[in-house]
Amino acid sequence: MFKFSSLSRVLAWSLLFTIFLVTISPIGLRPHTLTTVNLDRGAAFAAISMLFVLGYPDRWKRIGLLLVAGAALFEIMQVISPTRHAHVEDALVKSLGVLVGVAAGYAASYLSASVRPSLVPRSASVRKD
Repeated sequence: MFKFSSLSRVLAWSLLFTIFLVTISPIGLRPHTLTTVNLDRGAAFAAISMLFVLGYPDRWKRIGLLLVAGAALFEIMQVISPTRHAHVEDALVKSLGVLVGVAAGYAASYLSASVRPSLVPRSASVRKD
C-alpha cells in the first residue's frame, strides 16, 4: 500500500528537481504565471518544504535548514546563467517560503498524529484470568 508520506516524498523530490531546473535555466524558459515573481518564489519553496516535512516529519528542523541553504545556493547558481541574476532579496523570499512551509507541514503532521489514534478502532480487551 502506498502511504501518504511516500507520496509526499516523491512529490517533494520531484518539485525540488523542477525548481532547480527553473532556477538555473535561461530567463526565457521561466514559466509565466498570473502572480508576482516573489509570490511564485515564496509559494514554490513553501510547497516544497511542506511536502518534505510531511514526507519526513521527524526531520523538520534539518529540512528547514537545508532548504534555506538550498534557496541561497540556487540563487548563487544563477550567476552561471548569462540571462539570470542573483539577488539577496530573492533568497530571502525563498527562505521565508521555506519557513512558512515547514511550519505548515509541522502543524499538519502534528495534527494528523494527534487525530490518528482516535480513528483507529480499539480492540476488545482480553482478560487473562
